[in-house]
Amino acid sequence: MSVGASRRRRQILRAGRSMVLSRADLSESLTVTGYAPPPQAAQLAEGAGKAPFIVQITADETTRSGYTPRARDELRDGPKTYTLTDASPVHDRVTLCGWTLIASGGS
Repeated sequence: MSVGASRRRRQILRAGRSMVLSRADLSESLTVTGYAPPPQAAQLAEGAGKAPFIVQITADETTRSGYTPRARDELRDGPKTYTLTDASPVHDRVTLCGWTLIASGGS
């Protein structure tokens, strides 16, 4: 694992919190450790209501369970539920090491 991937993994595990990722129809669900970086200055200028919710997860849980995140999945973070608009794989060379989940909502 490269230095960058190791650093990302440590940050997610250290600063992340437990979240539940599930299909929209609740046919599958998975508990993951997710890290939501603080919003950037440009996002704050637009207003928090318009900014997407971005979460980084490791591929540990998804690889073990065979779950592949995709658009329209739901992400529960405490009392809030978000709908994924995109799920981008993160690779370390050719190895899948995590996912960046982009969501909206928060109801």
